[in-house]
Amino acid sequence: MSLITTLTRDYLTRSFKPFIFTDNYDTALDYENLQNLGLYVHIPFCKSICSFCPYCKELYTPEKCNAYIDYLIKEIHMVADGDGQRAESGQKGVGIRKEVTSLYFGGGTPALAHNRLGEIIDAVNEHFIVTEGIGIELHPDNVTPEILASLKSAGVTKISIGIQSFQEKYQSVLGRKAVDAVSLKKVLDQVPFETVSFDFIFALPGQTYDELKSDIDLAFDCGANHIAIYPFIDFSFATSGIPVMKKNEKRRLLDDITNYCLSRGFVRSSIWTFSKGEDIRYSSMTRDNFLGFGCSATTLLKDSFKINTFSVQEYIKRIEDGKLPTALTIRFTLRQRMMYYLFWTAYSTRVDSAQFEQFFGVPLKKKYGFEAALAKLFGFVTEADGIYQMTLKGAFFYHYYENYYTLSYIDKMWNCMRKTAFPEGLRL
Repeated sequence: MSLITTLTRDYLTRSFKPFIFTDNYDTALDYENLQNLGLYVHIPFCKSICSFCPYCKELYTPEKCNAYIDYLIKEIHMVADGDGQRAESGQKGVGIRKEVTSLYFGGGTPALAHNRLGEIIDAVNEHFIVTEGIGIELHPDNVTPEILASLKSAGVTKISIGIQSFQEKYQSVLGRKAVDAVSLKKVLDQVPFETVSFDFIFALPGQTYDELKSDIDLAFDCGANHIAIYPFIDFSFATSGIPVMKKNEKRRLLDDITNYCLSRGFVRSSIWTFSKGEDIRYSSMTRDNFLGFGCSATTLLKDSFKINTFSVQEYIKRIEDGKLPTALTIRFTLRQRMMYYLFWTAYSTRVDSAQFEQFFGVPLKKKYGFEAALAKLFGFVTEADGIYQMTLKGAFFYHYYENYYTLSYIDKMWNCMRKTAFPEGLRL
């Protein structure tokens, strides 16, 4: 655990208590009264394994994928019905559909299951009303007229394509093949979506502003109306061997690409994302609360956070036994929940004090007024009408801290979960 994250956690939570995860879990998830609730579904299969990717995944076979989806659908019904059994008429889960903001499919390579996404979405629609659309992550190989038509027919409205880089030398560094931009544009022109996002990785060794600028321009020329430019993070269990860019170089690169995107009139909707309009969004991260389905999927409720097992085999066995596949759970203290809320809300580059007060029932300045004043003093944020907006300086230092947070918490948790299907506990 880095000293920076430990001291920050202790100060902001006003406690020396670590984040304590245990193997106890709820048999029913209390989400019915939560607002701004999102849904996430994880499909952990890939045709090949990228060395730099830290997410829960395993090699694809049609048999494994189909069996997994059968149980994924059962999990959705179990969570929605509350007791692991299909409710009888008039009980919880029947006739009352909960309104949710969004549904996102991630992986892995979820488009490998494109022919069954309709079944999953139908299961979701039995219990939920999705108001802001359905998104899915795609590998460039998935961008074919047949697959895109299948996704659109199932109800998908947003797609996010993991380009990483149009530069062949960086694709080589990442162990991937070059992306044919001309073919990509041709296919995307045939099957339109509400949001077409391209994902890129920045801070690769030797990467320059001109190369990233070229990638951004080409993305929008190919039909993207949204881009995400994520920093390379060297997870301890990844095997890429890619060296990490120095702090000053990374800051200069982030500032330069941010200024370029803003000069083009693009809207900055989060630390890493830019779009052609306010209403064009693709993010599964900035939700006050969310339910996660599938291996490694996480669930965030009012006062708890849960993560499912990473093992496909154990996931299936748990659901066969009529139990939720939760591996670890943390019960937040109020201050811990506030810290989590502020960290991920800040990802959008703004924190609305009125929304904080609505969520927690207490003014932001009463709990973190001194910290907010310091953030303004150091030039990390500006404030107008109770809304704190990140500056370029603030965005960089958020990124800088987020890197420590990822390696201190997410890296350690995922490394533990990769080794043990159901750990006894974890202290972070």
